[in-house]
Amino acid sequence: MDVVNPATGEQEASYEEHTADDVDAALARATDAFDSWRDRPLREREELLASAADVLRENTREYAEIMTREMGKPISQAVGEVEKCAWVCDHYAEYADTYLEPEHHPSPPGTTVKTVHDPLGPVLAVMPWNFPFWQVFRFAAPYLTAGNVGLLKHASNVPGCAVAIEEVFREAGYPEDAFQSLLIPSDLVGDMLEDDRLRAATLTGSGPAGRAVASTAGENLKKTVLELGGSDPFVVLDDADLDAAAETGAWARNQNGGQSCIAAKRFVVHEAVYDEFLDRLLDEFESLTVGDPMDEDTDVGPQARQGLLEDLHGQVQASVDAGATVLTGGEPLDREGAYYPPTVLTDVPEGCPADSEELFGPVAAVYSVPDEEAAVETANDTQFGLGASVWTEDRERGDRLARRIDAGCVYVNQLVKSDPRVPFGGVKESGYGRELSGAGIREFVNRKTVWTE
Repeated sequence: MDVVNPATGEQEASYEEHTADDVDAALARATDAFDSWRDRPLREREELLASAADVLRENTREYAEIMTREMGKPISQAVGEVEKCAWVCDHYAEYADTYLEPEHHPSPPGTTVKTVHDPLGPVLAVMPWNFPFWQVFRFAAPYLTAGNVGLLKHASNVPGCAVAIEEVFREAGYPEDAFQSLLIPSDLVGDMLEDDRLRAATLTGSGPAGRAVASTAGENLKKTVLELGGSDPFVVLDDADLDAAAETGAWARNQNGGQSCIAAKRFVVHEAVYDEFLDRLLDEFESLTVGDPMDEDTDVGPQARQGLLEDLHGQVQASVDAGATVLTGGEPLDREGAYYPPTVLTDVPEGCPADSEELFGPVAAVYSVPDEEAAVETANDTQFGLGASVWTEDRERGDRLARRIDAGCVYVNQLVKSDPRVPFGGVKESGYGRELSGAGIREFVNRKTVWTE
C-alpha cells in the first residue's frame, strides 16, 4: 500500500499488504485472545482504556502528522481529532461499567431475573480515511471495553494510521492480539465475514460498501452496524441568528476539506432571510484559508486523493450544466496537490448531482424556501438520513421541527457532530445501528437473560 501525500502528489511511504494466510492467522490469534480477554474484570479493561488515552495525548503531534501526510487533513484539525479520541477513551473508561450494568426485571418471589451484557467475540471494523483515528476509536473504545476483540480493515490510503492505532493499544498494555490492524484489500473482507470465528462487523463508508458487508454478514447471521453517507440539511429559518448560522454553516461544510458524512451539504433557507444569509455565507466561505495542511493557519487542505477531487468536480460540472449557478469556487485550484476551493452553488435543479447525490468535498448547495413547511419537505427530500441542523431563535420551534426531520440526529443552533455522550447513527440510506454512549457499547453484546430460582 503506497502512501501518496495529497498536498504534494509525492509518495511518502509504502507498506506491505497482508495476505489471506495472514488474515487466517489473525483470526486464530483473535479467537485465542478473546478467550482470556472476555474474562478480564471490566474495571481492568477500563483502566487499560484510560492508559490508551494517555498514549494518545503523549503522542498527539506524531499521530496528527501521520493523518495530515496520508489524507491531507489540516494539522490543527488532526490534533483536535487525536484529542477527541482520547476523550472517547476517557468516557468509556469512566462509564462502561454503568452502561453495562445488569438490568433487573420483575420476577416471582424467591427468584432473581436480570439481563447481563456478554461480549460476542472478534469484531471486524471496516473504516474510512476521512477521520482515520476518530472512526476507529469510536468503535474500538466501547467494543473492546465490553470484552470483544477488534480486527481493523482500514482504508488503503491511510495504512500508517492503521499501524499507529495498533501501537496505541499495545503501548497502553492491551494483550497483543486484542486489537489487530490488517492491511488488506477489500476483496478479502467477504471471506472474513463468512468465517465462523468472526462474530460481528461494523462499517463506516459508502452505500455500496455497506450493502456488500450487510449482505454477506446477513447470509451468515452476523450482527452489523453501518454508518454510511449523508446529505445533511442545514435549515435556516426566518428568525435565525444569521451571523452565527453563517459562521457555523461555513465551518460545518468545509472542515476536514468538506469530506465528512455529517457535513452541512444542503443549505435550506427561508426566503425572508435568503439574500442576507447568502451574503454572509459567501463572506465566510471566501475568508477561509486554503493551503498547506501542515500550516497551522490553514482551514482547508487538499482533497484526500486526486481521483476524489476529479469526481467532486465532475458532480459540480454536471450540476452547472443542469442549471446551477456557481457564486464562488467551482474550479480546482491551479497549484500542486489535490486542492478544491470552498464552493457555493445556487439555483440547484432537482435531480442534479448537487441535489440528489452526496458531494464529498467543500461544496454547498443553497436553496430558498417560502416557509417552514417547505423547509421540512426540502430537508427530507433525500435518500439519506444521517444528520440535520436547524437554526431559529425559538427553541420550541426548533425542537418541533427537529422531530419532523428524518435523520438519526438533529442539532438545533449547532452543527451536527458525534459526541461520546450521545448515540450517533442514521436512517434510510445512511445506515442503521448506533455508535457511542450506552447505545453504542451495547450493540455488540449478547443481552443474556439469567433467571435464578
